[in-house]
Amino acid sequence: LIYCYRKPKTKRAKRFLEKREPKLNENTKNAMLIRGGNANLTVTAVLKDIYAVKKPFAVLYKKKNITRPFEDQTSLEFFSKKSDCSLFLFGSHNKKRPNNLIIGRMFDYHVLDMIELGVEKFVSLKDVKNSKCPEGTKPMLIFAGDMFEVNEEYRRLKSLLVDFFRGPTVPSIRLAGLEYVLHFTAVDGKIYMRSYKVLLKKSGCKIPRIELEEMGPSLDLVMRRTHLASDDLYKLSLKQPKALKPKKKKNVSHDVFGTTYGRIHMQKQDLSKLQTRKMKGLKKRPAEKLAEDGGANPKKSKSA
Repeated sequence: LIYCYRKPKTKRAKRFLEKREPKLNENTKNAMLIRGGNANLTVTAVLKDIYAVKKPFAVLYKKKNITRPFEDQTSLEFFSKKSDCSLFLFGSHNKKRPNNLIIGRMFDYHVLDMIELGVEKFVSLKDVKNSKCPEGTKPMLIFAGDMFEVNEEYRRLKSLLVDFFRGPTVPSIRLAGLEYVLHFTAVDGKIYMRSYKVLLKKSGCKIPRIELEEMGPSLDLVMRRTHLASDDLYKLSLKQPKALKPKKKKNVSHDVFGTTYGRIHMQKQDLSKLQTRKMKGLKKRPAEKLAEDGGANPKKSKSA
């Protein structure tokens, strides 16, 4: 395919193209949520709740789109380029794979990897009668289970979930802003997703007492099909520009505990000429002086 570059005719088009240009610090990743051609009420409710959690960095397509991501990915790549989204969540339902979700991400507007998940149990935001977090709250992500570290597919799923829910990168945080927790547990071949609101209670000291209140949505998921990128392509997608890499300092090293060590190069010193504190105990004896002078007596002989 050959793409021809056209110069923008309006300032609005110019700003639009500038936003999509490569940057050293990329924008926050947006996600598109797409309904399949035969999505049922459960899948539609899941997409709406994930959209409510992900806002404002998400786009929800309300119309049905007849596509099969594992067989044909051209429509996903078209929507990705149209909405400038690098993450996607596709929902569908059929007899062979009921209540089906496909979560994935893009690299250069092409599908990098995607994982198919089946919804076995779902509790909506509306079903939990508790207070909710405000829109745009950055969640704290917790992963429990050895499968996220041992199995390659679960390890890639963990990376995908972190990418999907992490939100914007912030330089600093405040204690009152830590009010939303997303907990993922992998056990017995299932993934349990739970969301909680953090309540800061009085404890009688400076550090507050923390309580978790279930907020919704909650999902019981099971892994189905996977489409993972090759190691070379995955490594290429993680490559960072040289300007962002920290400059290596010479003769400075760190241990596993974060302690910094420095190495200093000095010329060889003659310790015999080292000036020390003048004390009686450090004075040289006459025998030592004779040995240094080669045995000659420094005193002059008396004349006859």
